[in-house]
Amino acid sequence: MQEKTLFSAVTLGPYTLKNRIVLPPLTRSRSSQPGNIANPLMAEYYGQRTGAGFMVTEGTQIEPRGQGYAWTPGIHSAEQVEGWKHVTRAVHDKGGIIFAQLWHVGRVSHETLQPDGGAPVAPSAIRADAVKVFIETGPGEGALADPSEPRALTTAEVKALVQLYAQAARNALEAGFDGVELHCANGYLINQFISEHTNQRTDEYGGSLENRLRFLREVVAAVAEVVGPQRLGVRFAPLFESTDEDRVYLGLVESDPHTTYLEAVRLLNRAGIAYLSLAEADWDNAPDLPEDFYAAVRENFSGTIMYAGKYSAEKARRVLSKGYGDIFGFGRPFIANPDLPERIRNGWSLNQVDPATMYGGTDRGYTDYSLYQQD
Repeated sequence: MQEKTLFSAVTLGPYTLKNRIVLPPLTRSRSSQPGNIANPLMAEYYGQRTGAGFMVTEGTQIEPRGQGYAWTPGIHSAEQVEGWKHVTRAVHDKGGIIFAQLWHVGRVSHETLQPDGGAPVAPSAIRADAVKVFIETGPGEGALADPSEPRALTTAEVKALVQLYAQAARNALEAGFDGVELHCANGYLINQFISEHTNQRTDEYGGSLENRLRFLREVVAAVAEVVGPQRLGVRFAPLFESTDEDRVYLGLVESDPHTTYLEAVRLLNRAGIAYLSLAEADWDNAPDLPEDFYAAVRENFSGTIMYAGKYSAEKARRVLSKGYGDIFGFGRPFIANPDLPERIRNGWSLNQVDPATMYGGTDRGYTDYSLYQQD
């Protein structure tokens, strides 16, 4: 059997990926205003990175209440769907495969980002701490802010949200996407339902682990009915150590993350989805996931498994060689290196990302990173 490499083909649902290097979801806040509409600049950005075997868009809010950061794109209005068509055409013209990441931030929002200045919605009325949102303070200007106090969704509103995810999936297909990924990580809405820390409901969506997973199960079923399970992925961030930094960047640490996330993985395996994406801690010297968790995920999920989170080519090769993962997301390196797969293939040096231009702004630090020039 031929040895797997980062440049060997791999199957993802109905697609054959040319390599195992993924452009993962990366918030860049470049949508056009008003309306949070994807635009030709964004199309250029994604089109530049089609050397990836697979691409997932930045988080894309499924409804107006789902926004927690200024200038992030949505996929709930007709204008937004038309805007995303620029992106999917640019990617498909270069032979790329791209999924839309469907996003709802839940309580990680601010009243200035909410329709009519209302309270953010959440499983329970528990304010998010150790995290900031980003609000617009003037045209093209913004500032970090503490999240506003949320209100708890009614049972009927939770069921309506399931259908909003399904409608967003329909919109994604209309926009030309090849599939969708559900953002269930980073302490956002679906993660808030799963977590014992943020879900204190007493209805069918709260209490036991089975009940806390109910919203995930219903959203997966509703979206799979729209796009087909083989064009659906789900992203988790299963944290095993608790620090404030964990909560800012990756979400919530359960008292028993192994049991919580393996039960969720089994749920997804039964649903037959195409891939599972696991976001690992991404700060300097962050710990890897426990070895027994990597192994248990592989044992309990039969689809494609993606890992991301400060991955180097060396770490990706190591995880691939152990059989734990199949495809790998490279975030910051892909921001600064539109030709990242070729740089990895040839061992070329990498541009360093400019932190000052990560979020919002113009083409600077977005589409103007240079390609590799050999001496």
